[in-house]
Amino acid sequence: MKTVTRFAPSPTGLLHLGHAHSALFGWRAARERGGLFLLRIEDIDPGRCRPEFELSLMEDLSWLGLSWPVPVRRQSDHLDDYRAALDRLASSGVTYPCFCTRKEIEEEIARAGHAPHGPDGALYPGTCRHLSAGERSERMASGQAFAIRLDVARASRLAGPLSWHDGDAGTIDATPEILGDVVLARKDIPTSYHLSVTVDDALQGVTLVTRGRDLFHATHLHRLLQAMLGLPTPGYHHHGLLTNDRGERLAKRDKSVSLRALRESGRTPAEVRTMAGFPEET
Repeated sequence: MKTVTRFAPSPTGLLHLGHAHSALFGWRAARERGGLFLLRIEDIDPGRCRPEFELSLMEDLSWLGLSWPVPVRRQSDHLDDYRAALDRLASSGVTYPCFCTRKEIEEEIARAGHAPHGPDGALYPGTCRHLSAGERSERMASGQAFAIRLDVARASRLAGPLSWHDGDAGTIDATPEILGDVVLARKDIPTSYHLSVTVDDALQGVTLVTRGRDLFHATHLHRLLQAMLGLPTPGYHHHGLLTNDRGERLAKRDKSVSLRALRESGRTPAEVRTMAGFPEET
């Protein structure tokens, strides 16, 4: 089987060295195996994604020496694929509408005292999971805003024991409950990161998902979604993260030095690849 990797940025800002490291990691993994490297644009958030950032990231990656097949898959062009997956999950009885606002969730967690916590903080307390079918229908018909959540406990019972393989950590038993009943879609956007990335990897034939260790826990959930949707399970390799002088991972929101700024300062592609942790020829 030919190795297929992908780099899937969101066009919400300029790429920085952390992005370069991740893209080069996937590029090298594909090249070493005589495989294929894909670029995917994860632009399901219309409020934050911008065409100019998409153009910029493609320019940056090409400047670094990376190439990929065209056309590039843009998630905003494939919402029907995610709707179909969401409908399949609904038909299995593992989703439910959630009408809670962020404030209501915080208040419910506070009332609960010692609420269960996951890697990203307190878990959703499952308030709307217990609504009757009639109440759900009535509230949806009234036009009330809602999200679609995954009933992780029910889905896990249906799927049975699951596992996945990481290039560093080896075989991992899937424990998606650590993330709680995550949001899979919203009333105005029929998908989420978790749902769209799982569907995309399958449709694009990705065989090796290379991404940062900050997404390691998400893979537990993606393995469950694969099982519920009847999708293949790729291999995974969660690489380390580049950090700043304070030991914090590089992030757009922190205005980390962009690849564009490095280009404009006169740095060469080879120099930036070295700065990103890939001094050898890519």
